[in-house]
Amino acid sequence: MLNHLITAAETAPAEIVALDADSLGGWLEGATSEAAQWVKANGFDAKPGSHCLVPGPDGAIATVLLGIEWGRDPWAYGGLPMGLPEGDYRLADGLDEMAAYDAALGWALGGYRFGRYQRKPGRPPARLVWPKSCDRDRVEAVAAGIYLTRDLINTPAEDMGPDDLAAAAESLAGDHGAACSVIVGDDLLTNNYPMIHAVGRAAARAPRLIDLTWGDADAPKVTLVGKGVCFDSGGLDLKPSSGMKLMKKDMGGGAHVLGLARAIMGAGLAVRLRVLVPAVENSVSSNAIRPLDVINTRRGISVEIGNTDAEGRLVLADALTEADGEAPELLIDCATLTGAARVALGTDLPAMFTPDDALAADLLRNSAVECDPLWRLPLWGPYRESLDSKVADINNISDGSFGGAITAALFLQEFVTETTAWAHFDMMAWNLKPRPGRPVGGEAVVLRTLFALIEERFGS
Repeated sequence: MLNHLITAAETAPAEIVALDADSLGGWLEGATSEAAQWVKANGFDAKPGSHCLVPGPDGAIATVLLGIEWGRDPWAYGGLPMGLPEGDYRLADGLDEMAAYDAALGWALGGYRFGRYQRKPGRPPARLVWPKSCDRDRVEAVAAGIYLTRDLINTPAEDMGPDDLAAAAESLAGDHGAACSVIVGDDLLTNNYPMIHAVGRAAARAPRLIDLTWGDADAPKVTLVGKGVCFDSGGLDLKPSSGMKLMKKDMGGGAHVLGLARAIMGAGLAVRLRVLVPAVENSVSSNAIRPLDVINTRRGISVEIGNTDAEGRLVLADALTEADGEAPELLIDCATLTGAARVALGTDLPAMFTPDDALAADLLRNSAVECDPLWRLPLWGPYRESLDSKVADINNISDGSFGGAITAALFLQEFVTETTAWAHFDMMAWNLKPRPGRPVGGEAVVLRTLFALIEERFGS
């Protein structure tokens, strides 16, 4: 996977020197007159993300100048693997451990390509010699988690249905000595997961609950829950074609928790990990759930179906109930849940909800450190009444058109006890435009933040 990061170069690698506008002048003063003239003639001004190839006396690339902004930014190097000519490169000496880690991770992610369906592979990425001072094990664990997340999201629903997502989880478990069980179809009713069954029963591929566990049973319990709606037609409240087009990514929450699990297991963090993914397709058939149906939940709360296109919170409700019953030290759920969160924050910024101020502070701090942005939105209690139902305990949508991300989070909060350290992430999980290290398609957001938080709280 990371064969574009190498232990040693076959030939003398070109050196990559990171500079900002202030340090560029010092580099030019120390360079040969020919090199300095070359850089000036090419108009290189160290603008972040830009680079300049500086030839040596033999005409081969001797140095790559990379424009950066000082401070942590793993994406600064993300454009180089595909932006530089093929060949071997190394970082300039003197980078500290954090800067070397960011550079190696950015390089790793910049070489990602989803080529499953393409007959002709693209050109290989340029290769970087592993920086001596970087934490290679951590880079490999996090990059592997992000690659898995992207691959799962990018795969079309024809090849990534509930059964395929379960197979991916089973394969992941096998690679890391984890256990994985799957409850399928009507067995969901037998085992009291009525919401997962109700949402997925109309599809040709049966709904299921994926349950992966790993680690020492006596270690701190960390449980991850991810929305695994492998395709969302909207159900009987059918989406328009424009809203349905990207719905292969509606299992992005499930992809995130499996990717995060891969990073945690790969790094050997000292936790007892559990991953729950309710995997369904929200389809249209004669047995699909209908608007104003009332369905019971694993927790015993009855839910009136105000809209069949608000299905993600339904499957999460049963999974969260199961997760919460074990009283984990940390409970995280990830979901491509609402368009309202995208309206509020845009496509790049995930919304975070938690009633735990200490957990929120730790998440925001790690988000800033990892350059992995998120934004906290409030679990605004007065909005809870908009979910009231006249015939059931709660409705799955509010009675108004405002604050949809908040009311969705308030719905989920009904299925988590007050004493549980819980956070909910509402995300896009998709890049709409290409940027260095981040091609158009499935994207892992908050994964690096969550990995850093778990590593910080529970160690390795």
